[in-house]
Amino acid sequence: MKFSIITVTYNAGDLLGETIKNILSQTYENIEVVIKDGRSTDHSLKNVPISEKVVLRIDDDKGIYDAMNQAVSMAKGDYVIFMNAGDRFYDNDVLQKVSDAIDANPGRGIYYGDTYFRPSKSVVSMPSKITPGICYRHIPCHQSCVFARSLYEDGGFDLEYQIRADYEFFLRNYFVKKINPCYLNTVIADYEGGGYSATHLEQDAKEHKIITEKYFTKGQLFGQKMFAIFTLQSLRKKLAYDDKYKESYDKMKKMIQK
Repeated sequence: MKFSIITVTYNAGDLLGETIKNILSQTYENIEVVIKDGRSTDHSLKNVPISEKVVLRIDDDKGIYDAMNQAVSMAKGDYVIFMNAGDRFYDNDVLQKVSDAIDANPGRGIYYGDTYFRPSKSVVSMPSKITPGICYRHIPCHQSCVFARSLYEDGGFDLEYQIRADYEFFLRNYFVKKINPCYLNTVIADYEGGGYSATHLEQDAKEHKIITEKYFTKGQLFGQKMFAIFTLQSLRKKLAYDDKYKESYDKMKKMIQK
């Protein structure tokens, strides 16, 4: 089983080299690192370790999702994982754990785990089963998802979306291809946070609305909005990222999700 770890980058500074070094430190050896660079003008590429496992493409692109599509077209692995510059695997044995889990649960197409969210210094846990409600509210962090490369063969990321093409891709596979994602009870990614969506909230909300209207019925959308109101979603979100309550909240959520 081979993993293709994909990093798309442009003027990432020291973060690119740090991420690639982290990937290459994995104890699981059957990997390749695919870097798609949009013609960076800084020093970032000079910090990339020289390795036979690293594949580099420097070329123009139309944005992050076009770059991701280009990188997938280069990938040779059975499964792909996306790691942005600045993100890391949670520990050196992550890919070995993922490989073992895939062997035990073959053919699921998408595998996902928990995420260490660096800004709040906390682990964001995911439920053991993906449901339409999870798809509406909060799918797994993209860096903590492992996708069969074959899922991209009949269409990758839709460039219509600037921020949520990865979200649309996940929902397309869940609702249209009927993929049943498999939960890996382990922390996969150490996620830096931030990014384009965090600073373009209006566009993010607009795309979420367009995508959910594409895959959910009006009745389902109404139900999800009522669920958010009655379960105090805004309060739960604050608890999840509050230094005082985040650990207790995550433990409670984990108990409920089992």
